This record gives sequence, structure tokens and C-alpha cells, in this order.
Amino acid sequence: MQTLLGAPGYADFEAALQAPAPVSIRLKNAIRDFQHELPFEQPHMLEVPWHPLGRYLSERPVFTLDPAFHAGAYYVQEASSMFLHEALRQTTDLSRPLKVLDLCAAPGGKSTLMLDMLHPESLLVSNEVIRARAGTLRENLEKWGNNHIAVTSGDPADFTALDGWFDLVVTDAPCSGEGLFRKDPDAIREWSAAGVVACAERQQRILSHAIEAVAPGGILIYSTCTYNKQENEQNVGQLLDTGAVELLSLNIPETWGIVRAGGGYQFFPHRVRGEGFFLAAFRKRAEPAHRHTVAASFRSLQALPKKMLPALASWLRQPEQLRFFQTPSAEIVAIHSNLEQQYLQLDKHLKSKWFGTHIGTFKGQDFIPSHALALSDLCSPALPGIELERDPALLFLKKESFMLPEDAPRGWVLARYKGLNLGWMKVLPGRMNNYLPQERRIRMDVHGRRWTVDGGRRTVDGRR
Repeated sequence: MQTLLGAPGYADFEAALQAPAPVSIRLKNAIRDFQHELPFEQPHMLEVPWHPLGRYLSERPVFTLDPAFHAGAYYVQEASSMFLHEALRQTTDLSRPLKVLDLCAAPGGKSTLMLDMLHPESLLVSNEVIRARAGTLRENLEKWGNNHIAVTSGDPADFTALDGWFDLVVTDAPCSGEGLFRKDPDAIREWSAAGVVACAERQQRILSHAIEAVAPGGILIYSTCTYNKQENEQNVGQLLDTGAVELLSLNIPETWGIVRAGGGYQFFPHRVRGEGFFLAAFRKRAEPAHRHTVAASFRSLQALPKKMLPALASWLRQPEQLRFFQTPSAEIVAIHSNLEQQYLQLDKHLKSKWFGTHIGTFKGQDFIPSHALALSDLCSPALPGIELERDPALLFLKKESFMLPEDAPRGWVLARYKGLNLGWMKVLPGRMNNYLPQERRIRMDVHGRRWTVDGGRRTVDGRR
């Protein structure tokens, strides 16, 4: 780092690493009609320069204690990684439907950021090779509520079968994590020179597969959360040497403090209010387009029998725009009809994937709604709900008992907080059954807790 920054710059960099890490969020999920003030909002919150809805917080609250966080009203994301917004704004035509791949997507910060930017008829494929992290990714995307998605868990090589298929591929590659030293002590303990070499080689392999998946004229974004040239500038140079892409230049105000580095853009914590980060943007050169054939049907999904469709109509917003299928475990999947051909193409080539929204199951003639439906933009706004204050909302999210209003409607009811759906309750005479999935419940003590500073150094949902 001293060689990279020089003595004066290194002294400032070292001092920045001893300072508290900034806390930042992205406000206003694009599909949530949420007009309320958040508990930590202040009259003059500092803005993240490269994202119109990025905000810095003066201290770190306990986000777990805000029901709106669980309902997907906002996302806790490290400020530097929000730079993806500016890179896409300057390089990508967002006014038309796009096929987008977030190749290394967990825990979901960049995927949710893109969902807020993309044309509403776009398809986002969010991939995470590690199955356990893919579960977290799926949970965060369900919380965000957008239905135009697929969550996959495949190796980057799996996507070469979709040669030239994606208009945009974002590759936030696994790296040595030097940019996380201030926030994550484990990143310091795990770093080694040999690890840098191994990461650079792995990134080269990932990029070689990523560029194959980009359509001619499409955009590839490459990013890391590290500083060294092997993982950043040298990988950019090797990709350019293939002749398959051209480097794209971004117009960045000097006041932002971002450093141009080897064709990419480097974030240093002593120059920006954020962590270490690197990003480069490319356009794939023109070449003959690859023709993909579409399978006639899904490999494991069966069309839902027509006689069962009327029972779904009242649960959904605009059900006429949807197609319904059943999984082998009898879960019902809803997908937008205009995306069916694209899902069929994905199904043909990828093994581990979840399409659209799993909206529930049938038990005999009765429909049992899923938690994903409660959080989805597919959920009908006409369904009955009970508005909860903060304390009972937290008790619902902890799956503990609380008093319902005497006039509470019977049957399936949505628990809501400031107009946001939290999940399902079934109100019966003398009792209420809470259908929040056990794995989604709050595990910390919420009784009497208010907004306090969290002593931890990590963000709730990770840096991306």
C-alpha cells in the first residue's frame, strides 16, 4: 500500500483504518409505497454522492429492531459498492427490458440495487455458487419483493451455455478482501500474499466465463473489494488483451475522491466516505449473435391444473398476467407470462435455480399462502390486514404472543407495519397462528429495546 499511495497518502490511509467505519443505507425500495420517516432519519442526512437514495447514518442503529427493515423498505449497504448505480447509469440503456446476470450476488446488495433501476420487464438472474449463501440471497430478494428474478447456484462455467445471452453481467468477484480490513478483523487474519495470487487466478477464470455470457454490444462490470494491482488493474489488462471487450470510461467528478486506476476506479477510505472498492466497466465487441433454442416445457415444473386457478385470483395483483406451475413438492410458482420463454431457456441449461415467486401450496381445496407472497409485489393490496405498532410488530417477527384488536378479521390476515406486509397470521376464535417461517424470526431480545448503537463492526446484510 505504501508503494501504491506514497508516504503521505499511506499515512492518511492508515489513519482512516483506525476511524469508525461509516454506516450507510439505500432508502426507498422502488416497489414499496413507503412514505413514513425511518426511526434513524435526520433532517440533514449526508448523501452518498454516487447514488441518489444512498444516505450515511451518524451512528449504527440496531436494524433488527425496525420492522420496516424486515419488510424490505430499505437496504443496509456499504456506500462504495453503491457506485454500481453510477456505472450502470453511464453505460447501460435502462429504458428497455434487459436480461441481467449478477454472477457473484450474495448477499444481494447489488441485485436489489439493480432491481430498483431496471426496466420493469427485465429479468435479473442472481447467482451464488455457495449453496448456503444462495439461501441468504434468495431470502433478501424475497424481502425486496420483485418478481422478475431467478436465483441460481451455479459455477460461472455453467453460464457459458448461455453464450451471448445477457445484456448486462455484473461480476463482483471473490477477492482478498483488503478493502474490508477496517470493518472485518477476519479479513486481516485471512489475508496472505499467496491468497492474493490465488484470488487473482480465480478472478481470471470467472471473468473468462462471464464475458462469454455477455451479448455482443452488452456490458460487463467487474468489481472487487481490494486494492492490489494483481486483482484489479492486471485483471483488467488481461481481459483487454483478449480483444473481446473495450474499456469504458466514466465521467466522475473530482470532488467524489475516486481514483482512476489502470482503466478502473479505486475507492480508498481516506479519500471517500466508504470502504475499499474497485470497479471497471467494459463493452463486448460486436460478433455474430448466438442463437438459443427454447425447450417446450420445464424439466420439473408442471402447469397448474386450470380448475385450481380461480382459487388464486383473490390473492394476487393482476393474476391475468401470470402463469402458474407446481414443483415436485407441490409448491405453486407464479411467473410473469412475458418472461416464460426466458425462464425456459434458463431451465434448459442450469440445474439449481428458483424462478419467479413461490406463492404457496394447496391443502385439499384450501390455498395456504407463502411468506414470499406476503412480501411480493404480486400480493393483492385488497387482502385483509392488521396494522401493528412497533412493539407488537417486533413480537410478531419474534413469533411471540401479543394482543390483537377485538375487531380483527378472521381467517388469513396480513400483519402490517406502516403499510408494509410483514407476513401471514391466521386468526381463529380465541387465538392467532403466526405463519412467519421459523428461520426468519428475530432471535434477539426485543422487549423494551430502543434504537441504540450496535457495537459490531459488520453490516447487517454484508457489504455488497
